[in-house]
Parts: sequence; C-alpha cells; structure tokens
Amino acid sequence: MAKRKKIREAGKISFSRAFQDFKAGDAVSVVIEKAKPLGFPKRIQGRCGIVEERRGRSFVVSINDLEKEKKFIIDPSHLKKINIAKLIR
Repeated sequence: MAKRKKIREAGKISFSRAFQDFKAGDAVSVVIEKAKPLGFPKRIQGRCGIVEERRGRSFVVSINDLEKEKKFIIDPSHLKKINIAKLIR
C-alpha cells in the first residue's frame, strides 16, 4: 500500500502530476495520490502497465491482474512514467 504523505505535502496535489500527458504505448506505474479519491481498486497500487488511450482527462491503462490483462481508467495524478526496460523482467 501507499505510505502516508509527509506533513508538509498532506492534502496537496502537484500540478505537474495532475496535468501530465502520456502517449499510447507509454509504460506507467500506479502510485496512489492520497489527496484524490480513487476510481480503481487498491490492489493495483505499484503495478506497471501500458497506456492504451486517453479517455477524457484520464487514461486507459492495461495491467496484468492475476495473469489476466485488465483495463483500468486512471486519473493522471495516480500515474508515474517509467522506463520500459523496468517493465520487462
């Protein structure tokens, strides 16, 4: 699970994280932003996936959940871009 925020960061949302943009095919990691409500299950915290498309302000991310590929619609403040080499093990 995501740890708590530091006291000076509690309740704040970083504008750079809230308005970041991804392209289709980008590798991302799910990092829960505690200041915003979730629209997806907590069990995908820390999972890596691939951005499929943009849907409104959010992104459709395909993530392997228990060996099944599932698609989640996630707000960009909960996503962090990663290097694709880290995704391939």
